[in-house]
Amino acid sequence: MPPRPAPSGPRSGLPLYLATAFFARLADEGMAVAVALLALERSGSAAQGAFVLTAWMAPHVVAAPLVGAFATRMRRPRLCHLAALGGFATAIVTLSALVGRAPAPVVLAVALTGGACGPAVSGGLSGLIAALLPSGERRDRAYALDAAVYNAASVAGPAAVSVVTALASPGAAMTLLGGAAAVGAVLVTGLPYGAADQVTPGPLPARGTLRTDLTAGLTALWRIRELRAITAGTCLAFGGVGGLTTTAVLLAGHRGHPGAGGALMTAFAVGALLGALAVARWQPPVPDQRLVVLALCGTGLALGAAALVPSPAAGAVLFVLAGVCDGPLLTATLRIRAAYAPPRARAQVFTLGAGLKITAAACGAPLVGTAAALPPPLLLLAIAAVQLCAALLYVLSRPRTGHRGGTPDTTKGTGTRPIPSPSR
Repeated sequence: MPPRPAPSGPRSGLPLYLATAFFARLADEGMAVAVALLALERSGSAAQGAFVLTAWMAPHVVAAPLVGAFATRMRRPRLCHLAALGGFATAIVTLSALVGRAPAPVVLAVALTGGACGPAVSGGLSGLIAALLPSGERRDRAYALDAAVYNAASVAGPAAVSVVTALASPGAAMTLLGGAAAVGAVLVTGLPYGAADQVTPGPLPARGTLRTDLTAGLTALWRIRELRAITAGTCLAFGGVGGLTTTAVLLAGHRGHPGAGGALMTAFAVGALLGALAVARWQPPVPDQRLVVLALCGTGLALGAAALVPSPAAGAVLFVLAGVCDGPLLTATLRIRAAYAPPRARAQVFTLGAGLKITAAACGAPLVGTAAALPPPLLLLAIAAVQLCAALLYVLSRPRTGHRGGTPDTTKGTGTRPIPSPSR
């Protein structure tokens, strides 16, 4: 019997990538709960936790172009990701020791440093899929699985923090998150980067081109209409989703079930996980542009119905349905970014796109806080309306061409290419 051929790099690389992404994002998703609990335990107030989280999220947009540019310019991009994930893990472990004990400026400085590594965990990792797999059905499924990893981490991260806090302490929970990020940093070194390791086979680019690399992602997001449309639509949608947690808590209390807001958000996250897994499993024959519109409209309609239905059980089911609709949105977003981003700017497009969404979500939360005096069902209706407006914004912002499915702007030298038409 002839020897069985060894698995190819892309085939063996995807499971390792998914494990890397899960551990890194588990740490990221658990931070909000862990920091709040740790600050409350050590200082008796959650205020410091709120400031630390703000410092943690604030650098995303500023650091995103830097992370993407260095990943593109380095001959061995794995070193960039190793440094970013290692810094991410170190910052989390350091914060577990400093929050509530060290002077606030020191704590905030560490949070800013760790947050600057955040783009590598979100968009930066997703940008690696194009280096691991060739374009086609396998890569499409990989992006759906990547979206499922995001959602799985959003469920598992807070749950793990809650369990460890109950069994030990918030400090131990933060240390666990740091350990998860460290595991991701170790795993990322084993990824078969393929062509990404040979982006610059000769000498590294001249330092004078760094400014161009830093602006490449922003230029692509603005000049390529498909990227501009998906960025505008998803940022608007995330502005609404950013206030969903607070609204869910207020809604549960308004309906006589205080404390059930967390269950509603868990239902939403589980639904999003199921939606992403369904897309990965069945690969619906729908173009990604249409999938974006369907996902945004479905999420908006389900949340709107949840605002109008007084039954807690029915509300929970509708939150699950909203999540099921929201899950495919990330899958479609990742695919559109990969297909339309110029190869040289792909890393920046992924990191900057993710950073803008996180910033939008961070802006949505205080907006809901300022309107907390309004009836919670009205707040939820407003968030639902934002999802529908995001769908409309995406449709109006997309390029108008005679080709089915649309084509990217043909800016000279962008290297863009069209995604599959609706007939795929």
